Amino acid sequence: MIPTATSLEGKAVPQVTFKARPDDAWRDITSDELFKGRTVVLFSLPGAYTPTCSSTHLPGYNELAPVFKKNQVDDIICMSVNDAFVMNEWKAGQEADNVTVIPDGNGEFTKGMGLLVDKSDLGFGMRSWRYSMLVKDGIIAKVFIEPDQEGDPFEVSDADTMLAYINPEAKRPEPVVMFSKPGCPHCARAKAVLNELGIAFTDISQDKKITTKVLMAVTGQMTWPQVFQGGRLIGNADAVEAHFGRQG
Repeated sequence: MIPTATSLEGKAVPQVTFKARPDDAWRDITSDELFKGRTVVLFSLPGAYTPTCSSTHLPGYNELAPVFKKNQVDDIICMSVNDAFVMNEWKAGQEADNVTVIPDGNGEFTKGMGLLVDKSDLGFGMRSWRYSMLVKDGIIAKVFIEPDQEGDPFEVSDADTMLAYINPEAKRPEPVVMFSKPGCPHCARAKAVLNELGIAFTDISQDKKITTKVLMAVTGQMTWPQVFQGGRLIGNADAVEAHFGRQG
């Protein structure tokens, strides 16, 4: 039986030592190291590489991580009952640099939360129920647990719901994409502007597929870089500086 949020809120997180591989080297990481003296958002999911986890759950938190951190959240943790190798490879493939992945390989933390469930019907064995929580100094301040129903519900543990709880006035940033060219000084200038302002962006660098012809077809321009925000073309480095309120 899945526990209720109210039965968990106000309690300390389970004390566990995780077998992790940050920087491709084995290291024991304790619950205290993750949560003590910190404000942390943790979301847990049934498995790396599974559809909802890969298409929505992890990308949503990765995208909104800078907004969470502007709202006094020290870290975003993704947990799953998977081993360290699987979690690290999944994170790399998802380019989820803003999220810390923690392998609960033996399910000890998840069991301590009362959220270890049997997915043997799918060949998964014991896995985590999907949930998210806000932890302050090791104490669970808020939990969003998916409803206890068939399948893999995904209704309340998403990044938007958690952000709205932390700060109802916080706004989701519009995604920014830059078409850039290696060695281009104007591209470097535009990237510096975005980085200095803490604006996350996706860099699509020129290669055999992203050619000047592709750039022209997409943007109507032949010069690099070309930057989009929320589907709207901002333009080159000068336009980026002007749009984001900087002098050239």
